[in-house]
Amino acid sequence: MYKHISKSYSELHRDEQIKKLKIIKENLKIISPLLDVGCGTGISTNFFKVKSVGIDNCKEMLKQGTKNLIYGNAEKLPFKDKSFSTVISVTAFHNFKDMEKALRETIRVSKNNNICITFLKRSKRLSRFKNLIKKYFINIKEIEEEKDIIFIFS
Repeated sequence: MYKHISKSYSELHRDEQIKKLKIIKENLKIISPLLDVGCGTGISTNFFKVKSVGIDNCKEMLKQGTKNLIYGNAEKLPFKDKSFSTVISVTAFHNFKDMEKALRETIRVSKNNNICITFLKRSKRLSRFKNLIKKYFINIKEIEEEKDIIFIFS
């Protein structure tokens, strides 16, 4: 689906994504380097003023971005353990085939569990995701945003 809207994605969703990124910035200490899992066009890699990398499995979306974007899969991140001081994922987890595998990978590449995942409220997979994060995290902060729930872990 995303390859068909890739050219207009940033124009359609930029303001919505920026709003979520501002909430993340207010509630999570952003430490370099940052990884955005499911980065799409890489809006976050330009928003945060730290060294950052975005990964997505849609080549068409990545082509619309400007810097540090790589093709890859959330369920098998191509990074060493503890490679990133901050890991985020903005409205992408509901699309991942195996959310648990993607969550384990997110944790694996995080140096200190400085992680934020926003999840689409209307997704049928939200309750499954909430059960998953309770399995892996003790401290979970939830922030309700217009379309997403923003989960901050520590």
